[in-house]
Amino acid sequence: MSALLWGAVGCLSVLVCVQGYTLFVAPLVTITQALTVALLVGSVVAGGAYVLEPRLAAWAANRTTE
Repeated sequence: MSALLWGAVGCLSVLVCVQGYTLFVAPLVTITQALTVALLVGSVVAGGAYVLEPRLAAWAANRTTE
């Protein structure tokens, strides 16, 4: 479940950065392109979190017991 939340954070972060760039400089990409990139980034982040979270939790548990 937390991997999906990290994916949502990654997706929304990309959209915020694209919107900020558009507001202050110039439109960099179309909204369709921005959504496509955001969904791609979100899925990569969610997949990475899903794979790495158990490993990081185990590493942290071992680190505190040593």
